[in-house]
Amino acid sequence: MSLRSSLVVLAALIGLGCAPARSSVPVRAPEPSIVAEPREQTADQQVRHVLNRLAFGARPGDAERVRAMGVDQWIALQLQPARIRDTAAERVVRALPTLSLTSRELLEQYPPPQVVRAQMRRSDMSREDSLELRRSAQESRRVLAEMQIGKVARAIASERQLEEVMVDFWENHFTVFAGKGPERYFIAAYDREAIRPHALGKFRDLLGAVAKSPAMLYYLDNWQSSVEEGRPRYCELRTASCEQRRARPGGGSVRSSQVAVRSPGRPRGLNENYARELLELHTLGVDGGYTQQDIINVARAFTGWTLEQPRRSGGFVFRPAMHDAGEKVVLGQRLGAGRGMEDGEQVLDIVSAHPSTARFIATKLARRFVSDDPPASLVDRAAETFRRTDGDIREVVRTIVTSQEFFSSAAYRAKVKSPFELVASALRAMNAAPDMTPRSAQVVARLGQPLFLHQAPNGWPERGDAWINTGAILNRINFGLAMAGGAIPSARPERWPRYAELAAAPRPAQVDAVIAGLLGGEASVETRGILERGTNPLAASCELRAGSCELPPDSSLVEEEMAPAARNRRDPLSRPANLDGLKEIIGLALGAPEFQRR
Repeated sequence: MSLRSSLVVLAALIGLGCAPARSSVPVRAPEPSIVAEPREQTADQQVRHVLNRLAFGARPGDAERVRAMGVDQWIALQLQPARIRDTAAERVVRALPTLSLTSRELLEQYPPPQVVRAQMRRSDMSREDSLELRRSAQESRRVLAEMQIGKVARAIASERQLEEVMVDFWENHFTVFAGKGPERYFIAAYDREAIRPHALGKFRDLLGAVAKSPAMLYYLDNWQSSVEEGRPRYCELRTASCEQRRARPGGGSVRSSQVAVRSPGRPRGLNENYARELLELHTLGVDGGYTQQDIINVARAFTGWTLEQPRRSGGFVFRPAMHDAGEKVVLGQRLGAGRGMEDGEQVLDIVSAHPSTARFIATKLARRFVSDDPPASLVDRAAETFRRTDGDIREVVRTIVTSQEFFSSAAYRAKVKSPFELVASALRAMNAAPDMTPRSAQVVARLGQPLFLHQAPNGWPERGDAWINTGAILNRINFGLAMAGGAIPSARPERWPRYAELAAAPRPAQVDAVIAGLLGGEASVETRGILERGTNPLAASCELRAGSCELPPDSSLVEEEMAPAARNRRDPLSRPANLDGLKEIIGLALGAPEFQRR
């Protein structure tokens, strides 16, 4: 088979909207009845479906546990993560000290190289101290690296799987690029304080936490946005002394009589970046009915929402001296003159309650959980739930994941896994221990999705076709083989519970067991043939060992600074030599279309 023909076959098998192949050869098992109402998916398919959509794939034994509990009961429990003990995820956080530090503590303990360089110049230190500079650069990288490690490790270890899926969803929806400047020092607090506590809460609370987060304020430049010359200032209208109000972590504000006056050399003027993305990407959507004048007035409403000592990782602060206190009209609603921080708060109230926001968020959630083109009827019901419950995310998700559309045959294995989902699900399938090294996160980056490093504010692609191209398919096949060859030590094939009993079994028995254990008991005739022969037609068409067919992702997407020592190691996606027997079957299964879909 030619390389081109092989690509066509694999792309068709992996492609979106594919129902399970009619030629599938399941490994049959008893099928208990676990739901009362009729659903298109079989009982076993429902178990696999919820573990692939509401979790990052199944670990050995998970399917049996969900089947015993009942799919609906398992969903109900996952929607209440506070009821689930999560000691494994807690151990992950304790093992990564930077995840629990404040942004200021991170900056003090792991200062960026430019700060150390400036200190060295002031101290008149010699060139011999370049070792200290290199050490500081490595420590600075640790701040981002531990967030990346923690994200993958939590996805593997957490019992609160739906909560982790929702944290991933919102961190992509409210994406922040951690490579722009000091954002890497804000990311841990962003996850810990803005996203995670509100992932299944009220959308308005989540929106407000994001709006005040130093990570978002810095990323979209709102911390610099100030009243334009000639427009009324809050302090001029309200008081001659211009009081400063600083938000408390839990809401509200405290007052101070001191105001840090902007220096004459500091840029002034309105910045529309956050206002535009708030309307287009965070709430109403690009077709949500707002105008350019709405963007301008939203930007004016958020003037003065800034950072205290931004270069020192200070927290949110409202500065009246920077605020435009003139009258504004946003989406037809009037914001009266002479007000301060309440302008921005009212804008958040307006956009969070807008019908376009209900539909936009409902569509994105349905796309995440059901299909790339979710049924309009389901989006309508989810949007209605959003409006009826005042933006209760938990109830919107419940509407979607208990629906007939969610459990339809068309939705089953209709989504292509993102690189993060693929790596996390492979590690879980292999019964891996949480990887506390950068290795797993490096593999995610190598597959095209470096974590917390999407530069544009629209986040990583939500549709599967964005992840499927020649280079991506080749790298995904390589990934499966590399995993089986021990590329990630915590996920060696020997950790798979059935490995020892099957290592010496005949190949047909090994193939049956791998299909049952890793592919949910369903494999196309083509996939079964590949596992039996031990060769993938695409891989066989390339000299993968020499790397001649491997097409890397866009280099602009790969973090340049991420663990430089790894540059001298073997590529994590290179195919291991002399891979055969059960390990070969496992590697080919992890690269199979049935595993690439969820």
